[in-house]
Amino acid sequence: MSEEDLRKLEAEYCSWGDAVHSAEPPKMFESCEGCFLYDPQGTPFLDLQMASATASFGYRNRRLNQTLKEQLDRLPQLGSHYLHSEKIEVSARIAQLCENIFHKKGRVQFNVGGAVAVEDAIKLVRNYTHKNAGFAFMGGYHGRTLAATAITSSYRYRRRYGHFGDRAHFIPYPYCFRCFYGLKREDCGLYCLKQFEKIFDTEYYSFWDSKAGECEFGAFYMEPVQGTGGYVIPPKEYFVGFKKILAERKILLVDDEVQMGFFRTGKFWAIQHLDVVPDIIVFGKALTNGLNPLSGVWATEEIMNPKIFPPGSTHSTYAANPQGTALALEVLRLLDEQDYEKKVTEKGQYFLAQLKELQKKYPKIMGDVDGLGLALRIELCKEDGITPNPELTLRVCQEGLRGDLKKNGKDHGVILNIGGYFKNVFSLSPSFEITKEEIDLAVEFFDRLMQRCVK
Repeated sequence: MSEEDLRKLEAEYCSWGDAVHSAEPPKMFESCEGCFLYDPQGTPFLDLQMASATASFGYRNRRLNQTLKEQLDRLPQLGSHYLHSEKIEVSARIAQLCENIFHKKGRVQFNVGGAVAVEDAIKLVRNYTHKNAGFAFMGGYHGRTLAATAITSSYRYRRRYGHFGDRAHFIPYPYCFRCFYGLKREDCGLYCLKQFEKIFDTEYYSFWDSKAGECEFGAFYMEPVQGTGGYVIPPKEYFVGFKKILAERKILLVDDEVQMGFFRTGKFWAIQHLDVVPDIIVFGKALTNGLNPLSGVWATEEIMNPKIFPPGSTHSTYAANPQGTALALEVLRLLDEQDYEKKVTEKGQYFLAQLKELQKKYPKIMGDVDGLGLALRIELCKEDGITPNPELTLRVCQEGLRGDLKKNGKDHGVILNIGGYFKNVFSLSPSFEITKEEIDLAVEFFDRLMQRCVK
């Protein structure tokens, strides 16, 4: 069937309720390999977001694809009331790894997507603390199910549907380039942290009963590096003080690692950069390289032991499915075999250095360039160097999708992801297998797109 015919059918029969039509017309792709997507005409597009940070090990990774094929032939599906070896091995590996990192024993439970794993975390919190409400950060994103939108800061996701249960109380994230309080990091004295601590000074600020020594909220839900918020890299010292406040008030810390887990930032968990220990971790995406929608939750033993969280506490038909857990096990083996901490850190530093050099060419317009591992950000601004420029960001993104960047006599395109509080940030999550030559190509192409679009 021709692309034209397919688009006519899509216009008439497909829901537009997902993210596909966030730009018009939606780009169509037919195949992929490594760091590239290919459109129906065979034009290669260098992908710098890798299916929303899922395909960390590259498209059509032969080893992982082979694992999936073998599992399809051996045990493709199994009812969730039975056991299979891969589920147990993946759970044990993640739990043991967390025990080594955080010095806390815990357990693992699976689900089929980031948002529903977040909902499992919400259940764990409510079950353990007997409190419904929670804190979360402005700019945080935890999914679009009804419960997940209650702790996601964007009202846009709740406006037409309401939300399930109590909406979180949102506080400013330590976003130093665009400080909520208009301060500068070099002399702010972590004012935002002091403001958070201040709300516990008296019961009349509505969160704390000093006589009972009890907070109304059971947990704080956070991303160590904000994803949809624009890959905001926080100052570590904020979170050291932050965790101390939570511990004093007996508030659990729920760490959403759906985008940043499995070495995206150069550490197995991004929260390791912040020197704090979470009570619950939510993970997904890269665990299966995007080949199966497997997600999960790690929680400490006291929160998830079978006595307090017994069989039937939560359930999904496809949770811990054999295809997903087989892929997850192979991903964990792959991570064991290579030094991904070094690999991702070095590639990220090289990519960031190239972008910082390019920033000198557009010193005000590329207002902020930052990164941690291979989670990188480019924030585009107007000529004053601070006012968000979403119009330019969209133009650059759309130009990349035209697929007419000449290189060695052949047309190319670039896949960029727009995020940020004002939709003026390119959030880059390239493959861990990206080469230095491909990084150089990415920076060259981005420069050429900027030259086209900056007026």
